[in-house]
Amino acid sequence: MYNLLRGASVIAATLTVGLTAGLFFAFFYAVMPGLANTDDRSFVSAMQRINVAILNGWLALCFGGALVFTALAVVLHLGRDARPVLPWLVAGLVLYAAAFAITMTLNVPLNNALDAAGDPGRITDLAAVRERFEGPWVRWNTIRAFVNIAAFGCLTWALVLWGRISEHA
Repeated sequence: MYNLLRGASVIAATLTVGLTAGLFFAFFYAVMPGLANTDDRSFVSAMQRINVAILNGWLALCFGGALVFTALAVVLHLGRDARPVLPWLVAGLVLYAAAFAITMTLNVPLNNALDAAGDPGRITDLAAVRERFEGPWVRWNTIRAFVNIAAFGCLTWALVLWGRISEHA
């Protein structure tokens, strides 16, 4: 039963980190480049609406769950028999924690500032609002996307190693 719980924790960590990495990466290669070609009003309006729509249970499950499941996987693999898996889980946790911290301390405050600017129809200088938001948000999203992808890679390798260990158990 313990081995099943260990495996489930690695699978859950890998899935949730992977889904979050995919979300950030999609913003990197599709959403933000697409919005870059819009006028200021459309850009501000779209980002404000995205920032509201994204706050839902699915995001909580993936974004918050990834941190919980990865930490759980680390704790469950502290024993001697899991030594090959543990460094990859720890690396995945550290990398994901970095992406989580970037999101909470940099991207989210930028989202909040954009929302605080108000209704795009009433903002007098949309270009200035967009300029304060777009460059920094894109830069930090790019960093968190690639840090998150690295975390996903570490957890994927941990899953492979866990499978090899569990075959011989």
